Amino acid sequence: MKPVPTLEWQIDRLKLLDQRLLPGEEVYLHCRTIGEVASAIKTLAVRGAPAIGIAAAYGAVIAALETAGSSSFSEDCNRQFDILAATRPTAVNLFHCLDIQRKILFSSPSRTEAIERLLNSAHNLYEEDLEASRTMGRFGADLLPDNCTVLTHCNAGGLATAGLGTALAVIYEAHSRGLLSMVYADETRPLLQGARLTSWELKKAGIPVKVLPDSAAASLLRTGSIDAVITGADRIAMNGDSANKIGTYPLALAASEAGVPFYIVAPVSTFDPGSPDGTSIVIEERGREELAGFGGRQILPAGVEVYNPAFDVTPVKFITSIICEKGVISSPDSIEW
Repeated sequence: MKPVPTLEWQIDRLKLLDQRLLPGEEVYLHCRTIGEVASAIKTLAVRGAPAIGIAAAYGAVIAALETAGSSSFSEDCNRQFDILAATRPTAVNLFHCLDIQRKILFSSPSRTEAIERLLNSAHNLYEEDLEASRTMGRFGADLLPDNCTVLTHCNAGGLATAGLGTALAVIYEAHSRGLLSMVYADETRPLLQGARLTSWELKKAGIPVKVLPDSAAASLLRTGSIDAVITGADRIAMNGDSANKIGTYPLALAASEAGVPFYIVAPVSTFDPGSPDGTSIVIEERGREELAGFGGRQILPAGVEVYNPAFDVTPVKFITSIICEKGVISSPDSIEW
């Protein structure tokens, strides 16, 4: 499977596929300023925990280029990093990558070397994510039976990573082995990442896919036609509780009731040592506009308020296994670091 062209560094800018316009248009943004990178992350032009982290790592290079002439380079550059950190609170990969870049910034003997080292670091994070995706794909495919049908939620594919995916990396590997019969993709309200993005990726890869309303997933699981549910994650607490796109928790409940294995696929950078369990994970809430209209048409009456969390937390008791680049585990605290 070739990487999806999600993001690419070009000399002095970050090139991003604008996921807000898919599948209708394939348009690329060219981010030259920290404000442009932050806006791309905040508005979901780039999305998915690993991709957000890598975009922020390259954003750190842009921050260094922007502040290269400052008399207080390190401090001013670090403040630019804070702009990126404030974009989205739940995806821990964002903070993981920025922490790596901050250490490089303050340990570099000169601004010239800082820029060079920050760029090399971002490139390394990009390559590490690709390799982690390949490894997770192999581990996950080992768990699937022949002629399997799987269900996934949101988009955990190349668009959400450096280009290969987490949950979809397993699906790509299963397809390459001849194990896969069909993929069902929840549409994933309210922004339809499953309908718009996952189906787009799988169709381009020649993998059979059907899109279903989120509300139909439990009924589909009850039929016994699904062999596994596979999703990604944006933050995993040390006990294994996992935050992912809103709608994942009820999917895990339905899978448990139906006796269908439920797998979370995510790299080690998604594990959060600062979160002992799911209650400590901050859940991002997004604006009213995402629910108030659809396709340019008003849906909600004026004055009606909304509850619009971007994520929910699935307790570890409903997760069969977590698949990461270190193997198939029960929770991050079971790993020998």
